[in-house]
Amino acid sequence: MTSALEPATQPVDGRPRAARESSPLCLSATALEGWSDGCDKHRHFNRSCGKRETEGVDTLKIRDAKDVEQAVRAAIASEQPMEIIGHGSKRLIGQPMATNALLDLSALNGVTSYEPTELIITVQAGAPLADVKSLIDSKNQQFAFEPIDTSPLLGTPNLGTIGGMVGAGLAGPRRIKAGGARDHLLGAQAVSGFGDSFKAGGRVVKNVTGYDLCKLLAGSWGTLAVMTEVTLKVMPRPESERTLVLRGLDDVAANRAMTAALGSPFDVSGAAHVPNSVFRAAMNGLGDLGSPREAVTLLRLEGITASAVHRAAALGKLLAPFGTAEMVEDAASQAIWSSVRDVQPFAANGALGAWPVWRIVCPPASGGALGERLSRDTGGDVIYDWGGGLIWAALPPRPDAQAALVRQRVNAAGGHAMLLRAPEEIRRNVEVFHLQPGGLAALSERVRHSFDPKSILNRGRMTRESAT
Repeated sequence: MTSALEPATQPVDGRPRAARESSPLCLSATALEGWSDGCDKHRHFNRSCGKRETEGVDTLKIRDAKDVEQAVRAAIASEQPMEIIGHGSKRLIGQPMATNALLDLSALNGVTSYEPTELIITVQAGAPLADVKSLIDSKNQQFAFEPIDTSPLLGTPNLGTIGGMVGAGLAGPRRIKAGGARDHLLGAQAVSGFGDSFKAGGRVVKNVTGYDLCKLLAGSWGTLAVMTEVTLKVMPRPESERTLVLRGLDDVAANRAMTAALGSPFDVSGAAHVPNSVFRAAMNGLGDLGSPREAVTLLRLEGITASAVHRAAALGKLLAPFGTAEMVEDAASQAIWSSVRDVQPFAANGALGAWPVWRIVCPPASGGALGERLSRDTGGDVIYDWGGGLIWAALPPRPDAQAALVRQRVNAAGGHAMLLRAPEEIRRNVEVFHLQPGGLAALSERVRHSFDPKSILNRGRMTRESAT
C-alpha cells in the first residue's frame, strides 16, 4: 500500500474491482437506465444479513456519484422515497420505513486516498468497515472513537460500511477522551435530497470552510443526504494499555469510582461498569474476568508502556478507598474493551438475545442512580460506559418495550434514550429515537428540509410521523 492510492480506483483489499465481483461484500453493479419503468424488481435479500424481503421494491445498484444523482432525481420526479443501504447491517435499527426503492451503495467500495503520515484517509461510503480498519491497522493506526460493531447486538453478519459508521455515529468507550464520529469527520461528498452533489469540509485536519456541513451528516441516519465519499482522521494505535479492575461495587459506588478516575490527571481512556447479573452469561473478554455474577468496574489507560504502567499504578492508589484494583494488560485488556464496546453481554445469540435493548445517554454523575432504578423497576439488566454517561439497558420483553417508563426516568435525569434493538412490530408503534423539545425539533426539521424538502431519503427512519 502506497501512501496515496489512485483516486477512486483502489478497493480496500487491494484487488481490482473485477476480481471482487464474486465477493459477498461487493455485488455486481446494475445499470440504472430504465429504473422508472420498474427495472430490477423482485430482488430478495437474505434475512440473516438483517435485510427484509424486498419483493416489489426496486433495488438500485449504483456505480458512482452520478448514478446517485440520477436515482435521487428520478425519485423526486416520481415522489418515491428511497432507503439507503450499504450492506444492510443496520437496517434493523430505527423506525420501519415505507419506501419504494433501495439505493445500494455497496459498489462504492474504494479507497480514494490514504496518507498515513498525514493521519487522514478518504474512502468511498460503501467500503466495508472491517476492510478499512484492517488497512489502517497495517500502518499501526486506528479510528480513535472506536466505532461500535452492532452485529452482535442485532444478530447480523459483520458487514458494516464506512457510510453506515458515519451515518449512525455510534462511538465506543474512547469517546470520553477522543470524541465521537463527527469529531473525526473532516470532509464529505454527498448527494442531497435535491439530487445535487455537494462537498463539505476538506482533506486536512485544520481548514476554514465556512459552515461545517459534514458534521450534520454524522448521526443523521441517511435522512439528510446520500454520502458517497468521506475523509476521516486516523490516529496512531497506543503502544500499550492497562485496565484496572475493581470488583464488587454497586452501581452508585462504581459511578463514584469512575468519576474519581476521570477527574484524575492520569488520562483515563475508558471507564465502564458491568453489574452482577443472574441473567447474563459471560462473553469473550469479560468472561476471562471470572463469574458473570460478580460486578466489575473497568478503567483503561493507554500510551507508551512505561507511562501506562506508571499511571495505572498511581490510579490504583487513588482508588484504594473503593477496593484493591487488579491489573489486566494489553491483549486481554483489548478483549475486555471490545466486549464492552459491542455490548457482548446483550448479544442476540446470548441469554438476553430476545430482550429489547435501549441506548441511554445521560449526565455521567446521574448514570449510576438512573441505571439502578431502571434495573429495579423493570427487572432488566444494565451496563455502564463513558463513566456512567452511557447506559445499555436490556429489558424484559413487553409490547411497548417499556418505553413510557424508560423515557420518564431518562427525562427526569436530563438524558435521552434510543431503542436500538426491538422487533419490527414494537419499533412500528414506539418512537425509536427520543423526541426532541419543541424548539429543537423545529430546528432539526428546518435543517432536514433544507437538505431534503420532499423527504425522499430514508423517510420515516427517525420519526413515526413521517413514515407514512
